Amino acid sequence: MPIISSAKKALRQSARRRTLNLARTDAYKRTVKEFRKLVSSKKLDEAKTILAKAYKVLDKAAKTGTIKKNKADRLKSRLAVKLNPPAPRTPSSA
Repeated sequence: MPIISSAKKALRQSARRRTLNLARTDAYKRTVKEFRKLVSSKKLDEAKTILAKAYKVLDKAAKTGTIKKNKADRLKSRLAVKLNPPAPRTPSSA
């Protein structure tokens, strides 16, 4: 246990931040998992609503520093591709 008052305060702060970070991490992981489950079961209308929620949760986690911005962007991109897969490429006749 810390003895100095500033160390006690730092301990309180880190405990508070840890609980908030864990809550945000659980929230985005839960939402992403729910989205992937809906897409795999072909419930695309429900998946679209969850996608918006996933974007919000990922942006919030990135804004508060729980995850990095690039990771949030990468996850959002992958989720969007799962919902709307790109059209197959055709070779150009040049």
